[in-house]
Amino acid sequence: MIYTKTPLTPEIREAVALTWGFTGEGERLHGGEESAAYRLDGHVVRVGPAGRAAVESEWCHATALHAATTLPEAVAPVPTADGATVITVAGRPISCWPYVEGEWPDSDVPAQRVAGARLLARLHESLATFRPAPRPVPAFQESGLYGDPPQDALDLGDPALDRWLAEFHARHPLRHPLHGDYYTGNTLARHGDIVAVLDWDEAFVGAPEVELAAAALEWGDDEFGPSKEFVAAYHEAGGTAGELDEEALAQLIRHKLRREYAYFHKAVRAGVRHDEEDLEYHRARVALFHRLRP
Repeated sequence: MIYTKTPLTPEIREAVALTWGFTGEGERLHGGEESAAYRLDGHVVRVGPAGRAAVESEWCHATALHAATTLPEAVAPVPTADGATVITVAGRPISCWPYVEGEWPDSDVPAQRVAGARLLARLHESLATFRPAPRPVPAFQESGLYGDPPQDALDLGDPALDRWLAEFHARHPLRHPLHGDYYTGNTLARHGDIVAVLDWDEAFVGAPEVELAAAALEWGDDEFGPSKEFVAAYHEAGGTAGELDEEALAQLIRHKLRREYAYFHKAVRAGVRHDEEDLEYHRARVALFHRLRP
């Protein structure tokens, strides 16, 4: 896994102190492929990628703030004195969040996998009532979602998948905000209980079935059996997504895998050098894309 090396510069620390009153050197927290997180004065400072507009981050943060009104596990940003949640320093969006003690849950443990599914169901229930303005910039996961062939993944071109996605969305009109990247690395557990949902940068409005399938892939550890167990636990908890048969689950997972393929090559173009473990993971995900073809 490649993590960004973006530093917490003196300029950023000074801006955070002036805006939120948090001070200190900052302890780099684990994780972060695009944004770097630092523990600072009992809070977390997130340093976003250069060039990401503050308005995009503000839109995503509004989703977190709405979820936090009814979902205790939803970690929301700390507003500034004027009510914003983002400042820009040297072209990077900077935000502050409460620090939550915990560790990544283990999706190999059935009880934690079920807990993750139930939490996603409650998260979708919370977000179903939110009606944000249009997202300022489309989320990365949206490319190709509605049947338009994604131009950044032409090597995984699949006209049958494109047609299926267009037809699926025509039959499933429900749309509401989604977390956008619901996997174990964006949650925290303590004493076996999931206590936090983090990192809302990929939030977007879409069909909840899309997120359910993507989460089932992640929490099911790429195995179709555990993925179906995740989906069943989600529905038992009353999530907003409709039922998914095996074909729908497989095709929506394949959309997710095609977006991962595109992101891998985006990182390569940006100069990221993947180690052999990353390359093997990438090859396995591509093979899964082909293997799940109905």
